[in-house]
Amino acid sequence: MSRWKARIGLRTRLVLAFLLVAAVSAGTTASLAYRKARNTILEQAQDTAVSSFRDRVQELSTPLPVEPLSLREQLLQLARQSKPHPWVVFAEYGSIRVSSGTQPVSTVITPELRRAALASPRGIFQRVDKDGEPWLTIAVPTVFHDGKASRPTGLVLYAVMRLADEEANIRAMVTAARDGAVPGLAISLVPALLAARSVLRPVRDLRKAARSMGSGRLDTRIQAKGRDELADLARTFNESAVELEHTVGELREAEARARRFASDVSHELRTPLTGMLAVTEVLDEDATQLAPDTAAAVRLISAETDRLAVLVEDLMEISRFDARAAELNPDEVDVAQTIRKTLTSRHWTDPAQVVTDLPDGIRARLDPRRFDIVIANLVGNALRHGGAPVVVRLRTETYGDGAPGTTRATVATSVNGAARLVTEVADSGPGIPEDVLPHIFERFYKADAARTRSAGSGLGLAITLENVRLHGGTVRAANGAQGGAVFTVEIPLVAGERTV
Repeated sequence: MSRWKARIGLRTRLVLAFLLVAAVSAGTTASLAYRKARNTILEQAQDTAVSSFRDRVQELSTPLPVEPLSLREQLLQLARQSKPHPWVVFAEYGSIRVSSGTQPVSTVITPELRRAALASPRGIFQRVDKDGEPWLTIAVPTVFHDGKASRPTGLVLYAVMRLADEEANIRAMVTAARDGAVPGLAISLVPALLAARSVLRPVRDLRKAARSMGSGRLDTRIQAKGRDELADLARTFNESAVELEHTVGELREAEARARRFASDVSHELRTPLTGMLAVTEVLDEDATQLAPDTAAAVRLISAETDRLAVLVEDLMEISRFDARAAELNPDEVDVAQTIRKTLTSRHWTDPAQVVTDLPDGIRARLDPRRFDIVIANLVGNALRHGGAPVVVRLRTETYGDGAPGTTRATVATSVNGAARLVTEVADSGPGIPEDVLPHIFERFYKADAARTRSAGSGLGLAITLENVRLHGGTVRAANGAQGGAVFTVEIPLVAGERTV
């Protein structure tokens, strides 16, 4: 049933329901009318026949003992006076059986009627179906009047009458009702469609409004007409839309204020930090000439200042992404050479730290600065939170190829295309807990809630995600089959950009 409902629309179900109600109503009315008309037609015929036959029997004078020939003449006379249809009259007296027809005994007369006739001085009747034809049988016993009382003589007269004409009239009435039902249902289809349209119009308006709100137009409203349930639904939708628009507006304002605050703070801190960095550089150069405790304090201040500078730069970068002000400046580069430059500039060239698998000849259009940030963040994150050696692999794939050696992964975005540039960064650490994987790219997320500080800014993976998205690619985190975390960056390659 549920599958059937899913295959047809609400309009069709409403129309079918309306037609079903109309058909049931018409059928019920026709059935009641048929029963009433049938009983009326049959009762009219039987009342006329019973009354006429009883009167004729009462006027009949039959001498006793019964003479069969004389009795037959009387039965023929009764048959000639039959109405509303011809009768066949039968008489039974003891073992004597006489009729106005060719057969002395009728198979239509039932034993029940014979027994009831002897106990009913005024007569009795019965409708019988014989071989599919309706018959009316009337039984009237003759009585002897002695001036004080009436006594049965033992002679019982029966009238047998076919009800073929009445049955034909009833069948004609049924045929007429059946023939009129089909046009009636066809005519009822018009109000059914009109009713379905009036019901579905608010539903369609509600669907359009919901789609409009889903596309971001929170000022969408529905015109509510009337005071029925659908009008109440429209008003409820409008009230909910007002509350949603107000809530979303407040959230957007709060988000915009937070972004402006982070951006403003970053910009305000940038100038004094520049001076502090210059001072800490001078202090670092003279640290060897200072007392040990003073030198340690100077180095701590220098390290914290550097960390604060990195945090400010990352906050400014995230602010540009949030404001959609980040721009991609692509250039055709040798991807392997670009990765080597990233590792060299950060002194990650020791094979004990970083192992590379970078085939030459793979060229792609990338933003060199942003791709450098992606590789640096992933490798730095692997060295800090994973374990050495960190393996950096580069290859190209077509979509549909499986990434080997990974288990469950968290995919940050999805892309469409024919080929992709794949960069993997795998560490030798314990891997990422399963409950942490869905949140690994969130800002300032800490896998260990007890750890209040980390060596990084807490924004590295979030910035990596945004830079990969800016290239139209994906980045995902997973656990390798042999242990350790595996970060995979996939960037689509358009035709003509891949050279091997």
